[in-house]
Amino acid sequence: MSKTQQLTAHTRKRSGTGALNQLRREGLIPAVVYGKHQKSLNLRLNRKEVLSVLHHSVSEQILVSLAIEDTKETLLALLQDVQHNPLTGAVLHMDFHAVREDEIIHAHVPIELVGEAAGVKAGGLLEFLTHSLNITCLPLDLPEKVTLDITNLGLNETMHVSDLVLPKGVKAEADGGIVVVLVAELRGGAAEPVAPAADAAKGPAKKAAAPAKTDAPAVAAPAKKAAKK
Repeated sequence: MSKTQQLTAHTRKRSGTGALNQLRREGLIPAVVYGKHQKSLNLRLNRKEVLSVLHHSVSEQILVSLAIEDTKETLLALLQDVQHNPLTGAVLHMDFHAVREDEIIHAHVPIELVGEAAGVKAGGLLEFLTHSLNITCLPLDLPEKVTLDITNLGLNETMHVSDLVLPKGVKAEADGGIVVVLVAELRGGAAEPVAPAADAAKGPAKKAAAPAKTDAPAVAAPAKKAAKK
């Protein structure tokens, strides 16, 4: 399961583009928290604290404990969305979904491959098709990632969502038949033995046709001499 990250927050009254840009210049990040059992609150967060949490997390969908200092309350929340500046990558805004410990949540976690596939060692090509997984679980059971051991994956073999070993209390929302990873046999390696055989067949065919052209004049010449006599 993932570790709950700690973030300090304050409520904010300022809104609008100009006010939010001013907050960012002050080293703060505007945010909002909402939920089924939580009224929407506008917050401001410390940028350095936020960047530290994001840097040490595998994905951006993180379970956090929001300590709102001016209201003296602490909320358990799932980081729902992070808006970035498309040019600089700077964090512009964050959305949090407040949850209860006994509330089933929907989350999106990355899949990490572990080991080196036997098929790759045999010369195959690894194709990683499904990089993340939608899951349901209780907040405190939320994993940072899901790992898949591919050590025994051979040539022309696949592993599916059903092959993922999920932590206790975690369920995949995706169909079990979806392919996560496969090892394909390289086409170049399979085609190489065929190409020389085709070339060899063309070679003798050309050589066999050549003598027929050179023999034709030699046969016709004696026939003309016999006619003059």
